[in-house]
Amino acid sequence: MKAPAALASLLFLAAAAPVRPDDPRSLAPIDPVRMSTITKTLASDAFEGRGPGTPGETKTIQYLAEQFRLLGLEPGGPDGSWTQTVPLIRTQLDKAGTAAFATGGQSIPLRFPKDIYLSSVRETDRARIADAPVVFVGYGVNAPERGWDDFKGVDLKGKIALFLVNDPDFEAAPGDPVAGKFAGQAMTYYGRWTYKFEEAARRGAVGALIVHESAGAGYGWATVQAPGGENYNIVLGEGAQQPVLLQGWIQRPVAEDLFRRAGIDFEAVKRQARTAAFRPIDLHTSFSADFGVQTKRVESHNVIAKLTGAKRPNETIMFSGHWDAYGIGAPDAQGRTIRPGAADDGLGLAGVLEIARAFKAGPRPDRTLVFAAWTAEERGLLGSEYFAATPLYSPEKMVANLTLDTLEPLGPAKDVILIGRGQSELEDMMTRLAAAQGRYVTPDSHPERGLFYRADHFPMAKRGVPVLLLMALGAGPDLVKGGRAAGDAWVSDYTAHCYHQTCDQWRADWDLRGAAQDVALAYAIGRELAFSRKWPAWKGSSEFRPVREKSAAARAVR
Repeated sequence: MKAPAALASLLFLAAAAPVRPDDPRSLAPIDPVRMSTITKTLASDAFEGRGPGTPGETKTIQYLAEQFRLLGLEPGGPDGSWTQTVPLIRTQLDKAGTAAFATGGQSIPLRFPKDIYLSSVRETDRARIADAPVVFVGYGVNAPERGWDDFKGVDLKGKIALFLVNDPDFEAAPGDPVAGKFAGQAMTYYGRWTYKFEEAARRGAVGALIVHESAGAGYGWATVQAPGGENYNIVLGEGAQQPVLLQGWIQRPVAEDLFRRAGIDFEAVKRQARTAAFRPIDLHTSFSADFGVQTKRVESHNVIAKLTGAKRPNETIMFSGHWDAYGIGAPDAQGRTIRPGAADDGLGLAGVLEIARAFKAGPRPDRTLVFAAWTAEERGLLGSEYFAATPLYSPEKMVANLTLDTLEPLGPAKDVILIGRGQSELEDMMTRLAAAQGRYVTPDSHPERGLFYRADHFPMAKRGVPVLLLMALGAGPDLVKGGRAAGDAWVSDYTAHCYHQTCDQWRADWDLRGAAQDVALAYAIGRELAFSRKWPAWKGSSEFRPVREKSAAARAVR
């Protein structure tokens, strides 16, 4: 009997000698033409930039659900539906609001968004802070497992917590006691702005500010201010921890001036903050702000489909990407207002649909496959976080999550980019199966950007699910045509000019064979897991291993 095309291609990858990366078999069974067609549709003006809670969302979720239905998949949402409702609040700060520091009897006005960028994720119509004391908390890390506590019991109730960006060892020199205590140039979750804002809220602060430095943040001020005072949050239940009233960033020169007025050298205090002996510093400065806030409740949706497993349907493997982009914004130099999100993440969704098509063309897997398109990734991973917090499928029985986000459109590559090296055994599968494609693995060349903590696999990781992120932004791919230099040039140009901007458009001259290679790799990893009893584990150094180990009994073979 002749094997289906999808099965035949996988058997080829598993058994045959490696192919050249420009061989069509390197990307089988994924069709780059189909990926282009899907992305062109999602990035078209009709979808209005796919903003959550907008008419663009309605078109997007209808389109995705219909594509899943046409492939012959089953609804994967609650009560036999294609969607999971995600209750959000959307906030918009009035840009005419005011903010200022006051120290030594002098007021220091702050220009929004040139000096300071703020937003709120509170459900309120006004964000007013009057003369709140400012406390510098260094990197703001509380990591008992690493013997680190920047807070030392400081009282932050009703105050402003001022943080440095990234981890305490990010700028450490070799030989410094802190060197390697976190992950060096590779950001941990403690370095993420989300952690810092959450920690400030847990300690009762009314506001939280981070000193922006491009190297530590992984992006420039233009990216910080891109949302224009807009923010989103999940609607919080009764009794939930409330976020700080205002959160945001200040430019480094503003911070330098503030510390100088307090008689402190900024570089000297940064060095001090890289020691475990650091203690919070009262800057004898107050912060005041007064902004009107437009608040609206938005009902958004995750789109979820499944292919039920034939033998172990309660064990799941998830493939996912995010459907949201940045909607409609201010006109660019050419008058364009729609930010279409073609590469980010139209291509990822096209990959998820192609994986679904490939699986449906073959024999039914032993385990259940879940295909998800998340809302509100660009607003803080809110759709995937809501799913993880209110799961439809047991995280203890989820074998893996494979996330596709921002793939490259430059043709076949000799390598695949690994985001978050040293996390799980999925990386070993990636290395082995990429070799069958004629490719090798390149670790993320910018680990300081913390990409591992900035995509939709992360909420699953926090619940212990082994994850793998396929994303081209971690390093320039080693392209068959142009090599690493061409790949690096694309990453630099895209992140500087098109990331979250109007020029992230579908192009007829894209060569999606390289993107299809990455999608085919995710398919091969998922298929090996789908027809086996394997449970890939977190590696010993991963911060997520203890979470997974707590539920080991749920995966014991019976």
